[in-house]
Amino acid sequence: MRRLPLLLLMLLASTSYSQNKKRQDTLPKPKWKINGRLAFVFNQSSFSNWASGGQNTIAGNIDVNYDFNYKKNNVNWDTRLITGYGLSHISEKGYRKTNDRFELNTLLGIKTTTYWFLSFIGNFKTQYTKGHNYKTEPKTLVSEFLSPAYLTFGPGMLWKKSDDLHLNIAPATARYTFVNEFFAGKFGTEEGETTAFSLGFNFSGYYKFGLMENIEMENILTAYSDYLANIGNVDLDYQTNIRFKVNKHIKMHMTFHTIIDDNSSSKIQFRQLFGLGVNYSFHEKVTY
Repeated sequence: MRRLPLLLLMLLASTSYSQNKKRQDTLPKPKWKINGRLAFVFNQSSFSNWASGGQNTIAGNIDVNYDFNYKKNNVNWDTRLITGYGLSHISEKGYRKTNDRFELNTLLGIKTTTYWFLSFIGNFKTQYTKGHNYKTEPKTLVSEFLSPAYLTFGPGMLWKKSDDLHLNIAPATARYTFVNEFFAGKFGTEEGETTAFSLGFNFSGYYKFGLMENIEMENILTAYSDYLANIGNVDLDYQTNIRFKVNKHIKMHMTFHTIIDDNSSSKIQFRQLFGLGVNYSFHEKVTY
């Protein structure tokens, strides 16, 4: 008789779990998921009669990311806009650009098995304003809007475990490089030419996970190897974002961004950003 209440509780729990699972299975799956996020990071330092010295600095960085995710039957279409701009003002030196990025990614997949899709990728990236090399005197112009600009597209195979973990292999990816007449012959273009074409192997991956409570890590990787020139040479673009959540709108953000591309620079490019800022989701929508 003592076991009867325990058996009843187990029976009720089992029935409740089965009913909840059935409800989850019958719930409609979202067709569109849209998420627009804005992040603003501000840094400031000032010195007055400071014995060890220092320069007054003000810096700000704004990022806008937009995600569009579509799922219906065997079709999976993910599009992401990554855009950001940052400036710093150093006393007696003026303004310096700290970030300048516009990138649009799209990935269309047609499901073949549980995790595998036939895919088609598209990517376009450039910058908004002029870039200078301040190590020379006077400063020299090294880039500007649409110079360079890169357009990449091609078919492939997508392995997608979830929205937070997926890999894409595209063995026949076309890439166009565009510059204006001032930069003709640079960024991989031939002398006197303003466009360059390459065909190669493209590998891209995305992985986001929680390091611990209120801390998440996002990894974005793209590797490209050109079949037509510098065979075996790999261009690499890898970015890590670590976000520390303070509350709904306040987050601490760390970014580590590495680029290896012989056509744009003979050295490894590295960018690091750290700051505490405001994060705001200005557009969240789910449709069924």
